[in-house]
Amino acid sequence: MQVICLEEEAFYSLVEQVVARLREKNGQEQDQWVSDDEAMQLLKIKSKTTLQKLRDEGKIRFSQPQKKIILYDRDSIKMYLEKNAKNPF
Repeated sequence: MQVICLEEEAFYSLVEQVVARLREKNGQEQDQWVSDDEAMQLLKIKSKTTLQKLRDEGKIRFSQPQKKIILYDRDSIKMYLEKNAKNPF
C-alpha cells in the first residue's frame, strides 16, 4: 500500500480543482458571487491588500451583504482580466 502525503494548502487546492472540474463536466453553473479566497484565486493574487485595492478603485464589482462578508462578481473579475490582457505583436 502506498501513502500519499499533502500539505493542507495543497490538499484544499486539489479539492477545489476537482470540484470545479466536476461542475464544468456536469454543466452546473458557477456561482455569480465568489468569496475573497476564490476571487484571489481567479485573479492569481496572494494579497488581500491587492484585492482590496482593486475593490476600492472600482476595478471589480463587489457586494457586502453583511459587515464582514464581501463577495465579488465573477463576471467583473473576468472582464478586468480581459481588459488588461495584452495582445501579441
